[in-house]
Amino acid sequence: MARFQQWFYVFDDNRPVPVVVRSYTEVDFDELIVIQSETFPPPYPPEQWWNKEQLMQHVTLFPEGALCVEVDGVLAGSITSLIVDYDPLQPAHSWADTTDNGYIRTHKPEGNTLYIADICVRPRFRKLGLGKWLIQSLYHVTVEQGLDRLLGGGRMPGYHRHADEMSAAEYLDAVVQGDLKDPVITFLLRCGRTPIGVAAEYLEDAESCNNGALMEWKNPFRG
Repeated sequence: MARFQQWFYVFDDNRPVPVVVRSYTEVDFDELIVIQSETFPPPYPPEQWWNKEQLMQHVTLFPEGALCVEVDGVLAGSITSLIVDYDPLQPAHSWADTTDNGYIRTHKPEGNTLYIADICVRPRFRKLGLGKWLIQSLYHVTVEQGLDRLLGGGRMPGYHRHADEMSAAEYLDAVVQGDLKDPVITFLLRCGRTPIGVAAEYLEDAESCNNGALMEWKNPFRG
C-alpha cells in the first residue's frame, strides 16, 4: 500500500509556505487529538473528538483515507474517510451509523463511495485554505480507488438562527442560491461539492439542529 504524500505551496498573504498532505500514522495521534479540541470547541461535545482507539482503526482499516496536512513541519489539520456502499435512492443516514461512531469498522473495500468521516483544521491556519486542499486530496483517493463519488454530511452551523422561519432543506437551498451564507456549506460549495439533500438527526449538533447537509463530488471518470 503506497502512502499518500503531496508537496506544494500555499500563500500566507504574499509569502509562499511549504505544505505537505500525507498519510497520518500512530506517531501523530496525540497531536491529532489536540487539533480536534482546537477545531471543535464547546458547545461541540468533547466526546466526539477522536480518541486513540478510533485513530488506530483509521490507519489499520483504511490508511489510504487517513490524511493530515503539515505547514512548515507543524501538523495543522486532518481528514478521515472510509469506503461505504451508498444507495442514492435511499440517501438518509446518520454520521454515527455510517462511520460506526468514528471507528470506521463499517468500512467496505468493495463499496462504491468514499465517505468523509471528519475534517478539521487548526483555527490559526485556516486563512491558508488547507481544508480545501485536504478535500481535494480525497478527490485523488476517490479516483485512485475507482469509486463513484465522494460523499459527506456537512454541519449547518448557521441554521439555528433561521430554524424558526424555514426548514433545514429551505436553509440549504437559500445558501446554494446565495441568499444566505453558512461557514461550512459555503466552504464545501467552494470545494466543488454539490448538495443532494438534508439528513435529519445526522449528528448531535445544536447549531445545526442535528441536521446534516449531504454533499457529494462525483468521479468524472465514472460516467
